[in-house]
Amino acid sequence: MKIEKTVTIKNKRARFEYELSDEIEAGIVLSGTEIKSLRSSKASITDSFCQMINGELYLINMMIDEYKLGTYYNHQIKRDRKLLLHKRELLKFGKKLKDVGITIVPLKLYINDRGFAKVLIAVGKGKKLFDKRESIKNRENKITLDRILKKS
Repeated sequence: MKIEKTVTIKNKRARFEYELSDEIEAGIVLSGTEIKSLRSSKASITDSFCQMINGELYLINMMIDEYKLGTYYNHQIKRDRKLLLHKRELLKFGKKLKDVGITIVPLKLYINDRGFAKVLIAVGKGKKLFDKRESIKNRENKITLDRILKKS
């Protein structure tokens, strides 16, 4: 089992599904063998989102696989994980969550240089179908433009 020093798990669908604003880095409360599984890149944040519960922000639906060598001390694969933010940041996100159609999505899960697990979260508003089509069109135009510039 390979344990890496720098782990970066990205949520690629977030930028496609949501219009994002207000990015912020938050710490995450992990228990037991979760950090060991995270260091071996055995996690997924594609279907996860954040929710306010009792005035605290929780990451819902994040999956961290079981640690192979964890025996009966292993953690639950999917559970609500508390995010660590300052009080004013929590109040700011709490106000934004009250708007209709707004959600907080994780963009990136990583381990910083001090060895702590961090989550980059952003406020997102769901895109409509035509917005998604426009995003695809812009991306394809950029790719073709890059190809043309590379040839010449």
